[in-house]
Amino acid sequence: MEVIPGVEISTNFDKTEIHLVGLFIDYNDKDFNSFLNTQLESRDNRNKQVCECFKKIGINITYEDMISTYGDSVITRAHFADKLVAMGITGDRNEAFDRFLSPGKPCYVPRTKVDLADAITRIHKAGGTAILAHPILYHLGKSQMTKLLDYVCSAGLDGIEAIYSTYKMGDELYIRRIARERNLLISGGSDYHGRNKPHIQLGTGKGHLFVPYEILDKMRAARNNI
Repeated sequence: MEVIPGVEISTNFDKTEIHLVGLFIDYNDKDFNSFLNTQLESRDNRNKQVCECFKKIGINITYEDMISTYGDSVITRAHFADKLVAMGITGDRNEAFDRFLSPGKPCYVPRTKVDLADAITRIHKAGGTAILAHPILYHLGKSQMTKLLDYVCSAGLDGIEAIYSTYKMGDELYIRRIARERNLLISGGSDYHGRNKPHIQLGTGKGHLFVPYEILDKMRAARNNI
């Protein structure tokens, strides 16, 4: 099995959360690891605030409980949703988000996110290739997508995710066309997140995902030509 060091960073652009993937990262880079640790600390602080919000509405979910149950993972809102289901407060994750964890709900706490262009720069400084993750999932209109692409391309974006677990054929063709027009590499991935996305399998997505090896070859070739 071939392993490529990578990272996914949540960023902010025009009030929209945009995910950026960094591939071929130098995982020993001290500056980049310091940056990631800062992001983890920010997430931990947010999780503590979420616990306080639950306390205020009479639901006993403590930060210590969350660490005890999910301490081997980076704790996200999905873990809080699972906790609510386990406690019998909600029937499933969707209900947990609808009632408590989505923007405007009583236990939603926004996270501090890094600027998108800054994240691209940091990935490059750590020797990585910067990829715009699953752009279809942002549900942007044509003008918004153009604005996003103009911004990330001017910041030095290397590629865009064209093959993804939930894409339909039309979605993939649309992103491939953008890649050609913008002279971007294409990437693909299942977006496997373990128990957080139990319906997604590693490498195969929902069972039919196929990412050709030539995509990796082209990434490597582009890196060698820098």
